[in-house]
Amino acid sequence: MHGELERVFGVRRVWFWVIGVLAVAGAAGFFLWRPAGGNASDAAYRLAAVERGPVTASVRATGTLNPVTTVLVGSQLSGQVVEILADYNTPVKEGQVVARLYSEQIKSRRDAALADLAQAKADRDTKKAQIDKAQSMLQRSEAVTTDIAAQRDRAQAQLADAQRTFERQNELFARAAGTQNALDQAKTQLDVQKATLVSAQAQIASNKAETEGLRADLALAQANLKSAEAMILQKEAKLRDIEIDLARTEIRSPVEGVVVKRDIELGQTVAASLSAPTLFTIAQDLREIDIYANIDEADVGRLKEGQAVSFTVNAYPNRTFAGSVRMVRLGAQTVQNVVTYTAVIGVKNADLALLPGMTANLQIITDEREDVLRIPNAALRYRPSGATVAAVRQSTPETAQNPQRRRGARPAAADPGLDGRVYRLVDGNPELVPLRVGVTDGSYTEVLRGDLKEGDAIVVGGGARGGAQDSDQPSSPPRRRAPRMF
Repeated sequence: MHGELERVFGVRRVWFWVIGVLAVAGAAGFFLWRPAGGNASDAAYRLAAVERGPVTASVRATGTLNPVTTVLVGSQLSGQVVEILADYNTPVKEGQVVARLYSEQIKSRRDAALADLAQAKADRDTKKAQIDKAQSMLQRSEAVTTDIAAQRDRAQAQLADAQRTFERQNELFARAAGTQNALDQAKTQLDVQKATLVSAQAQIASNKAETEGLRADLALAQANLKSAEAMILQKEAKLRDIEIDLARTEIRSPVEGVVVKRDIELGQTVAASLSAPTLFTIAQDLREIDIYANIDEADVGRLKEGQAVSFTVNAYPNRTFAGSVRMVRLGAQTVQNVVTYTAVIGVKNADLALLPGMTANLQIITDEREDVLRIPNAALRYRPSGATVAAVRQSTPETAQNPQRRRGARPAAADPGLDGRVYRLVDGNPELVPLRVGVTDGSYTEVLRGDLKEGDAIVVGGGARGGAQDSDQPSSPPRRRAPRMF
C-alpha cells in the first residue's frame, strides 16, 4: 500500500513538471513569434495643426569684434625710447604725446641750423645795403649826365653865337669896315666854344659809361640779394627738416581713442631705417564697434544693408546685443574650396562692454512675417512609406485647376516662393496637398498659397505601426523575430 502511494505521487510530480515546461515554452513562444510592429491601437501617423504665427528667416554666422578704426602708431625716426606716457587701456586725445625718443643730438643740429640761418640773413642785409649804395651812385651819375647835357647845350648855343660873330666880323673886315683885332677875337671865341662843346660831349660819353657800370653794379647787387635770399630759404628748409625730426622724437596719437596694444619698452632702440615700426595700436572710439562676420556664399544673397542683427558673446552668455548690417564686402575668401564673404555689422557699444577680439554668435534677420499661415518643416519633409503609397491621393481642388502641380512645375505667372507639398489624412489615408511656401525659420515655413486653412491637421511623421515614416525612403513590412536559442 505504501509503494502504491509513492507510485501515484511520482506520476503526478512528472505531470506537474511537464505542464510547467509547456507553460513556460508557450509564454516564450508568444513573445518570440509576435509581430514587431506594436499594438493595433497605436496611431499610424503623427499629426500637427496648421496655425498662424510669426516666421522670422535668419542667417546664422560667427564673427569677430573689431574697432571701427584701428590706428597703428609708429616712428619715422630712429632713436632710443626715453619716456613712455601711455600704456594698455589708456584713453588718449588727438595729438597727445604717448612716448618720447632721445633728442639731444637733434637739438644740437637745430641750434647750428639756427646760427647758419642768422648768418644768411645778415648776408642778405649786406646785399640790400650794397643795392642801396649802387642805386644812390646811379642816381648821382644820372644827375651828372643831366648837368653835362645842359652844359653841352649851352656850349652849342655859344658856339652858334660865336660862329655868327665871326662871320659878321669877317664880312666887315672884307669891306674894310672892321679891324683885324676884332676879327681875331671873334675867331678865338669861335674856337673856344668849339672846344667847350667837344669837352661837354666827351664828358657825356664818359658819364654814360660810368652810368652803365653803376647799372651793372646794381644788377650784380640785386643778383647777390636773390642768392642771399635763396640761401636763407635753404637754411630755413634745413632748419624745418631738423625741427620735423625733433618733433618726431615725440610720438603723438593721431586720433582720439584708447590704447589696445603697446609694443615698446623703456630704453628700447627704435630702428626706422626701412619701415616705420609699430609702437602703439590705438582703437578709435570703442563706443562704436564693428563685427566682421563670415557669411557662406549660399546665404550672402539674402543679406542687405540695414538688416537687424542680434548676437551674443561668450563673456555675457545671458545678454543679447543688437546691431545692423553696414555692408557686405565684395572680396571673397576661399579656404579648402569653401567660399565665404565678409559682412560688416555695426554695433553701438555705449557701455563699452564689448571688447575687440571677442567672438560673436550672430543671427541676421533677413525676413520677417508677423501673422502668417505656417506649417512645421517636418510636414514638408514627410513622404508616405511603401505600405501606404498606393493609397495616396492628390487634393482635387488644387490639381484640377493646375495640372502642373502634379509634376512640381512652376505656374506660368510665378509668385514669390518655392514649390512644396504636405499630406493630410482623408478617410485614414494621406492626401497630397501642393503648396507655394515662403520664408522659413528652420522650424516653421510660411504658406503663400495652397489648399490649407488654419486648424487643418497635416502629417508630420509615421506612427508606431509600419505604415508610414518620416524619410523619403519607403519602409519594409514588419518581420517576425527569429526564435532565440537558449
